[in-house]
Amino acid sequence: FVGCSPSLSGAIRVNPWSIDSVADGIYSALTMPLEDQQFRHDKHWRYVSQHTVAFWAQSYTTELERITQGHHTMKCYKLGLGLNTFRMVALDKNFRKLDPSQLLGAYNKSSRRVLLLDYDGTLIPPNCLKPNPPSKVLAVLNALCSDKKNLVYMISGRAKKDLAEWFGSVDNLGLAAEHGFFFKKIGSDKWEAAHGTDDFSWKQLASETIKHYTESTDGTTLEEKQSALVWHYRDADPDFGNWQAKELMDHLEEILSSEPVEVVSGHFIVEIKPQGVSKGQMVERVLTEATTKGSPPDLVLCIGDDRSDEDMFTALEQVAFSPHMPAEVFACTVGQKPSKAQFYVDDTVDVVAMLEKLVSLP
Repeated sequence: FVGCSPSLSGAIRVNPWSIDSVADGIYSALTMPLEDQQFRHDKHWRYVSQHTVAFWAQSYTTELERITQGHHTMKCYKLGLGLNTFRMVALDKNFRKLDPSQLLGAYNKSSRRVLLLDYDGTLIPPNCLKPNPPSKVLAVLNALCSDKKNLVYMISGRAKKDLAEWFGSVDNLGLAAEHGFFFKKIGSDKWEAAHGTDDFSWKQLASETIKHYTESTDGTTLEEKQSALVWHYRDADPDFGNWQAKELMDHLEEILSSEPVEVVSGHFIVEIKPQGVSKGQMVERVLTEATTKGSPPDLVLCIGDDRSDEDMFTALEQVAFSPHMPAEVFACTVGQKPSKAQFYVDDTVDVVAMLEKLVSLP
């Protein structure tokens, strides 16, 4: 209640506005065995004596130095309209808008290309009411996949049943669902699991907690995938939704601490997925397979828009400096924001227009 209880794990927490809760807390403290009291006191004493004002001051200055390291080499942008919304974003000095002519030139002279595309927020707007791909997107994907020089993969957080339904008609398109947990190779009809685990017993415990937050937070939904659970709060009140999401993450991390899963936040979502599953690992798998089954690709184009796509950009940083894969890499995020990508485009319209220019080349 006074702000220190989250740091003192052995404290008896109560609702200060509830007389019954306070009374129960006092009774619990008075009737607690002496050995338990001593254990809690010793635990708190060690924590308080080690985490002094000097410790917190040192931690603060160290963290401040860490996050501002290299800021003198970055470009800073002001965002917001007033005192309540003003903030500043620092971007790498090499981060710039993608010049279509640069990509078109590299694409035209390349002989073996790998194209890695996210779906939501990249090929369709993030708030799209109809998530199925429009005809323009399907047309450009069909054209890209029909070029024998191209290896095209759709790497999405969507469930495999959605990707199979929407893109099953596109020949020679590789699919990776649920951030790469499941994938379907180019030219294959069989879905494979990138991870051997089939133990999803943690879902029951997590779903019970999420359902509680769904019932108490209007505008939220629970999505169950084969390998993950996702709590969506896009339609909730913005402030209350963010507050509930942070509280839910803390709660899930606590109750699932012994399970082989990780709790991550995304664009208006909280997701629980198996550890080690990422789009970055899927990128490494695709590039390794592309290299072993022929000459290394000489161009890699990767486009994504959210936090999960940053794993792809990180994986591609190694490719850019690898002597075994001398490919020209275009890692591109959608929207001007801090990113591991070197380039950005303004929106999904620009992404589709750029891909259309690629397929129109002679």
